[in-house]
Amino acid sequence: MELIEVVLSKENLNRAYKKVVANKGASGVDGITVEELGSYIRANKEVIVTSIRNRTYIPKPVRRVYIPKDNGKQRPLGIPTVTSYCTPPNFCLEYCLQLS
Repeated sequence: MELIEVVLSKENLNRAYKKVVANKGASGVDGITVEELGSYIRANKEVIVTSIRNRTYIPKPVRRVYIPKDNGKQRPLGIPTVTSYCTPPNFCLEYCLQLS
């Protein structure tokens, strides 16, 4: 089995989904919340997996917010979409490291 098939396996994608839900993150530029993620993935899973397999998947832009620091300045923070968290390459590297 090729590595991409292992990464795109149902078990690996489910593990990624559960990790995102457990983190309870904020929505990105697409506005999809963690609560909406499950139904979004069910409706779009084949398109997402096919685009990753065909190397046409393009992650959405990151939403920029600024976090106040103790010294009065602000630190930029990038918030990716929840769907980007559930798809490679984010979890691909982590999975490959687990294989080694």
